[in-house]
Formats: sequence, structure tokens, C-alpha cells
Amino acid sequence: MNAQYTKLIANNKKARHNYHIDDEYEAGIVLVGSEVKAIREGRVSFKDSYADIKRGEVFLRRLHISPYEFAYNANHESLRTRKLLLHSHEIKKLVGKIKEQGYTLVPLKIYFKNDKIKILLGLGKGKKLYDKRESIKQRDVKRDMDRERKKYS
Repeated sequence: MNAQYTKLIANNKKARHNYHIDDEYEAGIVLVGSEVKAIREGRVSFKDSYADIKRGEVFLRRLHISPYEFAYNANHESLRTRKLLLHSHEIKKLVGKIKEQGYTLVPLKIYFKNDKIKILLGLGKGKKLYDKRESIKQRDVKRDMDRERKKYS
């Protein structure tokens, strides 16, 4: 029996506010030991992080993983560039979309899947200011409708 379990570590709440996400890709991430320990404690920040492709490989930039306090001299650099593990056919598809159509690779979530740390990347285009306002308006209307519905049920 092959049971899968996932445990969410961190979620990038700003990504869906700032980008129209069209497609999602799950990738493995190359880490050192102290980074894994810090991620287990949930010490991850997505602020200003993004992924890019260089020479057929995908790299995650500006993902902040705080130093692990019990790793004395073998600690990691908190903002280092980390390699992501994707299939070659996925990378080829991403290269085409990013170069031609102006898409960006944005990290959406980081989580454990069967004791391995995975990252969910979103392929999206940046929203304009009026799109962001429209999203906020729709969210507020939905919240008000749910509140009214709850009163009468």
C-alpha cells in the first residue's frame, strides 16, 4: 500500500494576490542538513522569492530560510540560491512559456510529501493594480454573502 501524506510548512499568500496563476508544478528542492532542520521548524519566508531557469536547470532565488540555531559552524547562508528538481520535459515547457509570453515562476507552497520537502511553483503573469482591486472586491463580497448566509441558517 502506497499511502501519501502531506504536511504544509509555509504558504505564499501574496502570490495569488500579485499574479494570475495559470499552471502549477511540483518540484523537489536541493537542501543542506541545517536548512531541513530550519524548515521543519517552519522558519521560511517567501518574500521577494522567485524561480528562474539557467542552462536547462531551475533555481530558486531569494527564499529566506533562517539559520538553524543548533548548527554551530555548519550553518547555511539564509538567502542562497537553491536548485530545484524538475523533469526535463517540464523544464522545456517552462522555458518556452517564460521566454515567449512573459510568465514568471513564483513559489506558492513548501510542504512535506512522504518525508521529502517539495515546493509548488506557479506559472503566472503579474496583475495590474485594477486587477488587484477587483480581487479584493470579490473577496469582500463573498465574505459578506457568507456572513449573511450564516445568519439565516
